[in-house]
Amino acid sequence: MRHQRLLRYVDEVARTGSIRKAAEKLNLTPSALNRRIQDLEEELGTKIFERLPRGVRLNAAGELIIRHVRDQMADLARVRSQIEDLTGFRRGSVAIGCSQALAKYLLPTEIAAYRKEFPLVEFEVLVRDHGDALRALRDFDVDLAIVFRPEPTADFQSLAVAEQRVVAVMAEGHPLAAFAMLRLRDCARYPLALAGESYGGRRLLDEAAVGKSFTFAPAIESNSFDFLFNYIRREEAVAFQIEVGAPPVEGDGTGLVSRPVDPRDVPPGKMVLGKLRGRPLSVAAAKFADQLALKLEARPV
Repeated sequence: MRHQRLLRYVDEVARTGSIRKAAEKLNLTPSALNRRIQDLEEELGTKIFERLPRGVRLNAAGELIIRHVRDQMADLARVRSQIEDLTGFRRGSVAIGCSQALAKYLLPTEIAAYRKEFPLVEFEVLVRDHGDALRALRDFDVDLAIVFRPEPTADFQSLAVAEQRVVAVMAEGHPLAAFAMLRLRDCARYPLALAGESYGGRRLLDEAAVGKSFTFAPAIESNSFDFLFNYIRREEAVAFQIEVGAPPVEGDGTGLVSRPVDPRDVPPGKMVLGKLRGRPLSVAAAKFADQLALKLEARPV
């Protein structure tokens, strides 16, 4: 596995952009790590890093090498997982990139259920907007990404798709909580607490509000749904979320409730679970993806 160790060295230098910082993480001296990189460059017959006044960065050859390096590291992790799976003691790790909506209710529940059966599997959950989640997938930082309304790309392979309605979230004593379903114009009569424009649900709302006779603009705007949900407890305001990340209609004991927005105003959007096309998943990641796919596709709309 000495070859794999060198691959890890290259990957760490590429990620940190610094031989010194990478050496600290790898418990090596900077000079020793630099020699390893130079030996590899000599073997390849070309430089793979540009030496800069403050660090290093991959050149064109390095970009090709790092893709190979990460493919090899991912493949080794998959094989190790398969070997461990043969013994009946499923180990491994699963890294997931997801939006805040998934981190609130669904993923904690599904990960806990999985680890109840396979307690030796470790999980890492990176909360990102959909663009950053897809970048993390391409950089091999995560095995799986769950994103709302992703732009179609050739390197993203869909594993499951579920439609998600947009719901209005409010304090349980809010006047709109008396209705089973809301029109967008009704929500616009109250202060709006909206997520930033980079979020898929916000874009759906903005698209739906185009050409309407009422004004649909935020009184409060934030990239944190925790902040928005905490805020609407303090003012008679309305926030929005896709249903998977919102409190249930009857509430969850936090003082907040949700009500669906009429699909005539805001049509559902697609939430997609996917992986990097061509990248094999470890046994642990593949099994969890299967579990999550079944859950997503079984959720009522």
